[in-house]
Amino acid sequence: MKSVKQIKEVVITGNDLTIDQVVAVARFGAKITLSEDAKQNIAKSKAIIEDIVTNEKVVYGVTTGFGEFCNVSISKEDTRQLQENLIRSHCCGYGELLKTDVVRTIMLTRINSLSKGYSGISKETIGTLIDMLNKGVHPLIPEKGSLGASGDLAPLAHMVLPMLGLGEAEYKGERLSGKDAMEKAGIKVINLQAKEGLALINGTQVLTSIGALATYDAVKLLKLADISAALTVEALRGIPDAYDPRLHEIRPHAGQMATARNMLKLLEGSTYTTHQAQLRVQDAYSLRCVPQIHGANKDTIDYVLKKVEIEINSVTDNPIVTKEGDVISGGNFHGEPMAQPFDFLGIGAAEIANVSERRLERLINHQLNDLPAFLAKHGGLNSGYMITQYAAAALVSENKILAHPASVDSIPSSANQEDLVSMGTIAARTARDIVKNSTRVIATEMMAACQAIDFRKEENFKLAPATQKAYDVIRSATKFIEFDSEIEMYKELDKVTELLLNDKILDAVEDVVELEH
Repeated sequence: MKSVKQIKEVVITGNDLTIDQVVAVARFGAKITLSEDAKQNIAKSKAIIEDIVTNEKVVYGVTTGFGEFCNVSISKEDTRQLQENLIRSHCCGYGELLKTDVVRTIMLTRINSLSKGYSGISKETIGTLIDMLNKGVHPLIPEKGSLGASGDLAPLAHMVLPMLGLGEAEYKGERLSGKDAMEKAGIKVINLQAKEGLALINGTQVLTSIGALATYDAVKLLKLADISAALTVEALRGIPDAYDPRLHEIRPHAGQMATARNMLKLLEGSTYTTHQAQLRVQDAYSLRCVPQIHGANKDTIDYVLKKVEIEINSVTDNPIVTKEGDVISGGNFHGEPMAQPFDFLGIGAAEIANVSERRLERLINHQLNDLPAFLAKHGGLNSGYMITQYAAAALVSENKILAHPASVDSIPSSANQEDLVSMGTIAARTARDIVKNSTRVIATEMMAACQAIDFRKEENFKLAPATQKAYDVIRSATKFIEFDSEIEMYKELDKVTELLLNDKILDAVEDVVELEH
């Protein structure tokens, strides 16, 4: 994960954007430039649209209305007004604003798609969007309002508003009108030309951007889950024999084998762990089956990651301007190819929280271990970690509701012209929320595991070098809890959650061992 922070510039070609580059731009401010090939492709595509307007050919969204109005002709003189009207009428978003990293990803992936040269947009218009991204003018985009088909029309219209001197944007931490934000950044507002409004909003960039960042975070979550499981195995004096490669080679799912290798690397050198029949014959599933459970979710997320990297390098607007000069009206804006993967992503992330909460229960339930009840040194007057399991269980149950697949739903739109939609943006948003909830559950398990480990200090056991790194980072932020009167539990959990979110634990562990995903 450290390498992402080292990416300072990304050259946009339309063909080879990676999720690491997306994160570098979205979260760490890497700048972007257009490749020369991209500039040429854009110019050729724009020339074809200009010819269509000049010769008044009938082309959807260029010389016709939109959706059910596709049969209404638009005069040459009105083609530009048509595009501005599109943006003004389509910005119907509602709800909480998308976070800045998501907005930056939306802008980046829209630029990448348009740069392939199939959309009929001008270099100047794309240049405006690039300037906004590089200078930090971030349109305010409500997260709700997209059906995930015909593209993310409503939220993408909000992205375009500041380009026209409309709407609102954030610039240098200040919420401003779109016009003021552009002026302060020294960026000229634009007048949309033929097809440009449609090209800017007719795509899957909102759902893909939310889901792409959630996928990246899920990759990290799976590594952190392995670290957390390893700490719990040590705290409970578990049995790493279950991670023996000979067992996993005969059921060779990639994620399962990778997790088994991770667990052995994480636990190598530990004297906390035991062998079969030393203390017990077998561990419970939540410890013994970590390779099978975590591994299945690694395979899930790997599948989604591959889909994301296809989508961020795809053309998803309509109509498409081909290299041969034809204009084809089709359905590349439809979100179904990503809606189902993002539903799958949510299921995978939810299951990680499920098994983590079960390990947390084994840490705090004295009927299942040889530790003090609820990891409270002075139980009774002190509740210790009792309610951390309640809070984790609440998140786990919420995840189960959120994991209901959005892609099985559809409501027809535009007078039944658009009669099956993907709800992919909802799938992406719920996957994002599940990953966030699951991160908190993992943080809770890690903190409880460290508390349990501290109860065994007098036994002079030694943590593995890798888990010692995780333990040290956690203990740099939060100490052993002896008395409830010394803490407010949510603040301690927040500290550990932040360590997960800012990569402190993962980076420290990966200084010792390289974890697979």
